[in-house]
Amino acid sequence: MATPHPLHGDPDVLEVSVPVATVWTGPEAPRDVDAAAVADPPDVAGWAASMDAQVRKGLNGRTLTQLLMGEGVRVLEERGDWVQVAALGQQSSLHGDGYPGWVRRGHLAEPVLRTDGAEAFVMSRSAVCDLDDGSRCKLSFGTALRVEQREPDAVRVLLPGGRTGRVAGSDVRLSDTAEQPAYGVDDILTAARQFLGMRYLWGGTSSWGLDCSGLVHLTYRAHGVRVPRDAYDQADGVVPVPLGEVQPGDLYFFARPGERVYHVGFVTRRVSPDGTRWMLHAPESGELIEDAPMAPHRVETLVSAGRVR
Repeated sequence: MATPHPLHGDPDVLEVSVPVATVWTGPEAPRDVDAAAVADPPDVAGWAASMDAQVRKGLNGRTLTQLLMGEGVRVLEERGDWVQVAALGQQSSLHGDGYPGWVRRGHLAEPVLRTDGAEAFVMSRSAVCDLDDGSRCKLSFGTALRVEQREPDAVRVLLPGGRTGRVAGSDVRLSDTAEQPAYGVDDILTAARQFLGMRYLWGGTSSWGLDCSGLVHLTYRAHGVRVPRDAYDQADGVVPVPLGEVQPGDLYFFARPGERVYHVGFVTRRVSPDGTRWMLHAPESGELIEDAPMAPHRVETLVSAGRVR
């Protein structure tokens, strides 16, 4: 017998029912060029592919974060086809329940009525999910769904809104203690490196676009570890590490004088004898995700380092 979801039946709690739901600053924030991202259902992959560098920069002040299928939200306010939510799985100092913002109501559904058994974490950059209604969709790396049944080469997963789907076993990692292999720094960095060369997306937290803190959040999420959504909150939640003692897998944090942390990246090598620091990160200027020596302007704003607990 399934264990009831602790939030099931709470009319203010829903779960994301589309592969990726983009969270906006308000219902008026999307532009005409963002139509694919707010469609019911959305086409986030097509939306990301359609934007050039200048159009992407225009998302600053419009998008906040993204939610993957199965992520829970608490509804704070409703306005027509839009709802203001707090993302329960994305810790934030902006709201006690989670990261706040606006999403399309059509991208949400009733929560899955179950909390027992394994979860399936998508570990491929994307994974095809065949739904019970004959349709299919692509799930992002880091998507976590409750397992209904295991098959020889696949898992059947429970989806919000009372649906089920099937995902290839080779695309997921199960959370069972007996089956979950131990992971370390190399696994974390290997997961992050699969996004090398992808262009920065403001507010991106999916396989089709990432910002700097989104890369960190998503990489750890796929390994069952929840870190806050924004860089400044991530900096507050790590174990401090002296800048001269960083190891691969640690995090670098950056801030301008008198301001809070605004950028984060993975340490990928120990500090070289000549002082060179290597970092895997998503440059906020709209450039490509890279693993490269730290640029001079980064060195000037480097303020701390830390290790995720």
